[in-house]
Amino acid sequence: MSKKQPTPFLTLASTSPFRKELLKRLGMQFSVAAPGVDETANPGEDGHALALRLSIAKAQAIAATSRAGLVIGSDQVAVLGNEILGKPRDRADAIRQITLSSGREMHLYTGLALANAATGVVQQDVVSYRVFYRTLSLRQIEQYLDLDEPYGCCGSLRVESLGIALLKELSGPDPTALIGLPLISLVEMLKIEGVDVLDSGQSTNLQT
Repeated sequence: MSKKQPTPFLTLASTSPFRKELLKRLGMQFSVAAPGVDETANPGEDGHALALRLSIAKAQAIAATSRAGLVIGSDQVAVLGNEILGKPRDRADAIRQITLSSGREMHLYTGLALANAATGVVQQDVVSYRVFYRTLSLRQIEQYLDLDEPYGCCGSLRVESLGIALLKELSGPDPTALIGLPLISLVEMLKIEGVDVLDSGQSTNLQT
């Protein structure tokens, strides 16, 4: 009988504490690396394309530094009308973003890429969500910013925390995508690479 091969080394190409906490849910050991990718949108690039391109770029940037292992890249983009809302520059910009979103529908695109450093194969996906905002007063917006401080979140929306109070409806397939890392898609991608997250023998063989 052949001996089971150890699970490939897993790296999260992100320093986001939110993505790190999400990945921990799978019970797998992993390392974290900063990909150093410029997140500026290209001229005419839409939110879906931007989220996908940046996710792939992040995964490939880290995979290129290793001969083996699996690298996870992810990026989230918020789109309101025709405007891409990135992370707010400051409090004033956060107020502007949420004021624009008040009473309107926003689209969130969360890209995901899994790169195999040994083979160069990159799996990719984008999970879309429709987010409907309540009509908000300036006082409510300011209080939310005081309590939640969502300055590291695109569109100033920290949905896993008090940001949920800004919303009246959500529509999408995977709640973890809202926070920044689509675990449902990731589990399927890992399975294609031979990693079953429900197999404790494989999970515990990962390096840190």
